[in-house]
Amino acid sequence: MDEKKELAAATMKDVAEMAGVSTATVSRALMNPEKVSAATRQKVELAVVAVGYSPHALSRNLKRNESRTILVIVPDICDPYFADVIQGIERTAAENGYLVLIGDCAQQNQQEKTFINLIITKQIDGMLLLGSDLPFDASKEEQRNLPPMVMANEFAPELELPTVHIDNLTAAYEAVHYLIGLGHQRIGCIAGPDNMPLCQYRSQGYIQALRRNGLTVESSYTAKGDFSYESGALALAELMSQSVPPTAIFCHNDVMAIGAMYQAKKMGLHIPQDLSVVGFDDIKLSQYFDPPLTTVAQPRFQLGRQAMLLLLEQLYGNSVNSGSRLLESELIVRGSTAAPKR
Repeated sequence: MDEKKELAAATMKDVAEMAGVSTATVSRALMNPEKVSAATRQKVELAVVAVGYSPHALSRNLKRNESRTILVIVPDICDPYFADVIQGIERTAAENGYLVLIGDCAQQNQQEKTFINLIITKQIDGMLLLGSDLPFDASKEEQRNLPPMVMANEFAPELELPTVHIDNLTAAYEAVHYLIGLGHQRIGCIAGPDNMPLCQYRSQGYIQALRRNGLTVESSYTAKGDFSYESGALALAELMSQSVPPTAIFCHNDVMAIGAMYQAKKMGLHIPQDLSVVGFDDIKLSQYFDPPLTTVAQPRFQLGRQAMLLLLEQLYGNSVNSGSRLLESELIVRGSTAAPKR
């Protein structure tokens, strides 16, 4: 009996270990045999037989009615922040024998039908949303018929999904409070899109820090960006063109902060002597920029990992409460911030 169970559960990883090759090679040997050498193909075929792996996912999973595949919806695949989150998802999924498909919401309109098709044809078992939007319109009722879903990184209470994220409001508050502590009184903000809940929280944190320290909130000191390098550069030019420009800038992400620093240098400003800049995310590049960027570090890998673990709980049939799981963030002080010039 147990032996049968073992056979049914044989995965591509088992084949790879038996054949002494990577799972990618196993996949190639089975899907595109012409792309591997005859010797490798033979090794893989023998291993397939030895471990009792059925390469036809459908025949293997019909009994269990599962595809062992999850769909990750990413707001923008080009944003380096998401690479680390996806790595946390991927590694955790692989450890548990799941495959990850990635859908980029930046090109959402063409893909909406594809996503729905994947769900209807039961080609995916669950979904992870890395933004606040469902990749298609679904009412509360329709959501109940969707596969299990978990949200990571964002928090949208109206979707009533289990969620893993940081406290964006407090993190932003602390970053701006730090700038005020250095002596800055004119602090600008380069904000992300208004329709994203995390941007609303980061903006609220910025405003609260100014108010609680008795500083006026000037609407002209906030410029809107879209999380891209270009928008950070444009927003910085806009903020610095004012008759009394800010001496410090808080940015809703590192990518815009780096775009802003690039633009500031182009305008002949020295960072941090003429202008302090704070980012958000702590992407790898922020350590290596000149000067290195002071930023709010998010546990990106853990956000992905914890979200995948929550999804697995549901896939294993355990009930999971919707609502927040908060992970810690911290302000990392580097060379892009200093006291304002007297």
